[in-house]
Amino acid sequence: MNKILQIITLGCKVNHAESEALAADFLQKETWKIGRREDQADLCIINTCAVTQKAAMQSRQAIRKAIRAYPKALFVVTGCYAQNDPETIAGIKGVDYVIGQGEKHRVRQIITSPAKSSSEEFFPVKVSSPVICHTDILSRRHFDPMPAPSACGIRTRPFLKIQDGCNSFCTYCIVPYTRGPARSMPIEAVVSEFRALAKNRPPEIVISGVHIGRYGKDLLPRVSLTELLPILDSVEGTHRIRLSSIEPAEITDELLWAICNSKSICPHFHVPLQSGDPEILKKMRRPYSPETFADRIKAIHRLFPDAAIGADVIAGFPGEDDSAFARTFGLIAALPVTYLHVFPFSARPGTRAAGFDNPVPTQVIKKRCHELRQLGRKKKKQFYEQMTGKILDVGIETSENHMSGLSKGLSTNYIPVYVENACGMQNMRITCQITGAASNEALQGKAVYGILSERAS
Repeated sequence: MNKILQIITLGCKVNHAESEALAADFLQKETWKIGRREDQADLCIINTCAVTQKAAMQSRQAIRKAIRAYPKALFVVTGCYAQNDPETIAGIKGVDYVIGQGEKHRVRQIITSPAKSSSEEFFPVKVSSPVICHTDILSRRHFDPMPAPSACGIRTRPFLKIQDGCNSFCTYCIVPYTRGPARSMPIEAVVSEFRALAKNRPPEIVISGVHIGRYGKDLLPRVSLTELLPILDSVEGTHRIRLSSIEPAEITDELLWAICNSKSICPHFHVPLQSGDPEILKKMRRPYSPETFADRIKAIHRLFPDAAIGADVIAGFPGEDDSAFARTFGLIAALPVTYLHVFPFSARPGTRAAGFDNPVPTQVIKKRCHELRQLGRKKKKQFYEQMTGKILDVGIETSENHMSGLSKGLSTNYIPVYVENACGMQNMRITCQITGAASNEALQGKAVYGILSERAS
């Protein structure tokens, strides 16, 4: 009988990429399968986040909820929160293993071992006290390979992690302390894993990393994201390629032209801003100015007028007065940014900003977040309205809903679309004419002109 694996993932795209790899590692053994949410589990892996205090709290809540839902499972907690605060996690009743980021790629090896009488692996029973596997992530200097996610095939849009870690040490950010220094997957390995994913004929492959703009700077010989993308673009298949977040100063003209000349890279850019005030950016230790951010957004828009351009912004950083906030709000309002991810400042223990003077009152932070989110909704609505009547490449993610008769997909420029006439086209790319808004968060359209990609047989 198959053993049931449940994986619960919190946080960023990199965590999701790693969860896919963890699943692939277990699914290579025929004795394992991914469970539905309602299935009881033999093993539950919780991949945590610690980017803010709220994320850490949500990770603890997710752990306790899963322990209640799957009382017979062996529980493994990994991820950034497991790296940052393993003792707190080990203190949660029901947790068996706490595995930090430095050992995440070895989860299966840590919790299983060869049986004495056969080549099969045996599954350990619940431990009497939590086992903590934790190493100094700041000393890490090489990229830890994880199994190719193609082995599990559980997502329409598989993630490929090409880079890990960060050297920036922004004053508000815990990530360098939980993921270590910037490290890149060797280019030969990237291409090999990308080809393996492409063979499954997914409609889309997402290139992810903590700081992908620094890809290759630690390799010998050095390479760059700009050099890597044409190689990936040349891989045969029916997929398209989506890039995760890239820092403003790393969106060079050369990178934009490489994307412009590509046949498969999506016109979608997520560009962290954090603040539009020059002094706040300096206090954050962000390596660009508001003018640089504006220049890069305008350059994107010139080359890709229908591109989705997202931005991260933090409200209420210490010292952010009304004028500083007004500069941030005004900068975003004036630019062709199409959606926002808004975060209230979180005084994260272990970061420099946690001890900064001039904290912004909580109610002021909430008000500023509300105003920024309203601006983000307005910009998204305007962007969506501009798409009516246009023909978009849409990857169908869910099959037809029998209540509505519509299938759900995602366009190249990152718009959720409910599609008519797309029954049976799950995991395919189609051309779709946009007919209007389905809601404030999605558009509606109808399939036209035929199929751009087909499922692998």
